[in-house]
Amino acid sequence: MPIGKTWSRSSNRISSHPGVAGFQAGSPLNYDGITPEIARGLLVLRERIAQAKIPSSKLDETLNIATWNIREFGKKPRTKTALYYIAEILRQFDLIGVQEVRDNLGDLKRVLEILGPDWRAVYSDALTDAGGNRERIAYVYDRRAVAFTGLAAQAQPPRTKRGMEYLSDISWWRRPYMVSFHSGNFDFVCLSAHIRWGNSERDRLSEIEALADWVYTKAQEKDTDGKDLIVMGDFNVPSEKSPLFQALTARGLRVPDKLLRSTFGSNLEKNKRYDQILQMPEYPESFANAGGVLDFYQGDHTPLFPRLTKQAMTYQLSDHLPLWVQINTNTEEHMLRATAGA
Repeated sequence: MPIGKTWSRSSNRISSHPGVAGFQAGSPLNYDGITPEIARGLLVLRERIAQAKIPSSKLDETLNIATWNIREFGKKPRTKTALYYIAEILRQFDLIGVQEVRDNLGDLKRVLEILGPDWRAVYSDALTDAGGNRERIAYVYDRRAVAFTGLAAQAQPPRTKRGMEYLSDISWWRRPYMVSFHSGNFDFVCLSAHIRWGNSERDRLSEIEALADWVYTKAQEKDTDGKDLIVMGDFNVPSEKSPLFQALTARGLRVPDKLLRSTFGSNLEKNKRYDQILQMPEYPESFANAGGVLDFYQGDHTPLFPRLTKQAMTYQLSDHLPLWVQINTNTEEHMLRATAGA
């Protein structure tokens, strides 16, 4: 990598700063076989992405993470157009937790091919019963910005011994999936969840309470793969005033100030806060003052899919918008202050 430039993560720009080494992010997609119609749609999509004002991330300093429920991703094959749009959206970030990935990984692999050789994915196994809905959770990441460090496991509810067996009192329909990562000098564990919908909000409450308790207990462990726990996913929480949100944050998880102060939601109409990014922090200043949703819909899907209804479009892109935040990954000053007793 050349000395003298900071290569910032941005699909549209590179910033230069003397005396700093960095990396080039936002490399071109694999455009093999692209059609004029896809190219026109990508230009529209890029205009909409630009309006999200996602700041560039910088190697060893900041990281852009997102959570995105991609509706029934893998249940039925997406069109080439949709796969290019999904890749274009994903590459705006360094690390994305993806919910509703199905047992068939064909479309996920095709998206990775479009993204190029620097992109990787790690994912859970599919749950094949009705509660599991044949779903996986995946993390898609740019290996130039963030490294997978070895832990990949589904969260196990607490168990008690009953006779000769160890059994859990609670049930997660789709077990949260946690993976350890490293970026800069920041080690962290992401935990992604997709909470059941059920017949009412009350159906979700016990599952959310159990998850909040589990994360709190996990954070107390001395030997962990990363002291900072970043929790993300589709919690089916309608608003921050809901009892579900109160249960989610009752045990120490907190939402970044930038997201908490915002009024938008993550559904297409932006009036429901189903998706969340939260943190159980070791470094309270981890989150930068940047975050939001990437609104690819903007009230009109036809410039992207001129021949589809809105409902059909949601099965090509999604009925959720990606929610994102920026993280500070340079923790040196915090560690020095802690060591100095400041």
